[in-house]
Amino acid sequence: MTKIPVGILGATGMVGQHYLRLLKDHPWFEVRYVAASPRSAGKKYREAVSGRWHVAGEPGAHVWLLQVEDAGDVSKASAALGRGDCSFVFSALEMGKDETRALEEAYASAGIPVISNASAHRWTDDVPVLIGEVNPDHAGIIPLQQKRRGWDRGFIAVKPNCSIQSYMTPLHALALAGFQAERAVVATMQAVSGAGYPGVPGIDMIDNVIPYIGGEEEKSELEPLKIFGTIEDGVFKNARKPRISAHCSRVPVTDGHLACVSLEFGVKKPSLEEVKEIWASFRGLPQELGLPSAPEKPIIVHEENDRPQPRRDRDAEGGMAAAVGRLRPCNVFDIRFTALSHNTVRGAAGGGILNAELLKYKGYLS
Repeated sequence: MTKIPVGILGATGMVGQHYLRLLKDHPWFEVRYVAASPRSAGKKYREAVSGRWHVAGEPGAHVWLLQVEDAGDVSKASAALGRGDCSFVFSALEMGKDETRALEEAYASAGIPVISNASAHRWTDDVPVLIGEVNPDHAGIIPLQQKRRGWDRGFIAVKPNCSIQSYMTPLHALALAGFQAERAVVATMQAVSGAGYPGVPGIDMIDNVIPYIGGEEEKSELEPLKIFGTIEDGVFKNARKPRISAHCSRVPVTDGHLACVSLEFGVKKPSLEEVKEIWASFRGLPQELGLPSAPEKPIIVHEENDRPQPRRDRDAEGGMAAAVGRLRPCNVFDIRFTALSHNTVRGAAGGGILNAELLKYKGYLS
């Protein structure tokens, strides 16, 4: 199989590095184009990240020798598209929302599909926010997005905020089984890697918890409603349920966002045994298709009282699964549980790659 050549925008940042690590031996995609800030442009990739390669593992040997281009110069990517070195890009840009939004649109306008990690387009009416196991049908808005904007080959698709990945699939699995959550209270304990590098100063994190992450609670409360929503008249209509109240804190953990979740259902309420069976048996479209990055078990259920734990469970299924445990009755709502996901794998680069695999299967990438 001839691999599809791909590019990474923001290739020198932490998420960009994770993309390169995860794509090293990918069966469908091969990195042939890397772009970053102007200060890195013109350097070989190895030189650009010298002293600041922060992830375990390495990219493919050829990546070290790629010349870094200026991510703000779309003409460079267009030239790479023309010579067959960049069919689409993963966006791991670290800029302001307005600047990111405009730049991603410029790439799409130039005929280059954008699979984004950034938050800039998560609330754009015709841009899908995809979790492969939850709302793969939302990719169906892409032709409408292209028609509305006059784009031929280009489009934009994004993944959601990393902090909601651990509990969105469990909530979706329950809803599919007929148990729709009406209300949810969620408290997340988020790893320092979620702030990027250098992120939160060490002196602020040692012996400490920071009970505020700018914009995180709003994302946690609102993004699920778009993901659970429907496409109507060419735009997304948000779901009305569940209503979510979120509390988000930064904790001294390297990787892995942990969430404590309480759910209230309507008239139809599941037993604890039903919940565990639904989660353990759940499979989504990525599993049915056997996509390369799809976890075999998207939800891993733990029976132990002290699991899941970030250090022990974040790497399950290559960091792509949601680990759940501590399922028990709730004194205020109906049930409560703890959920964990790897924020820089499933919540970032791995989730973006799975989205690209799904979009390739649906015929949007070639």
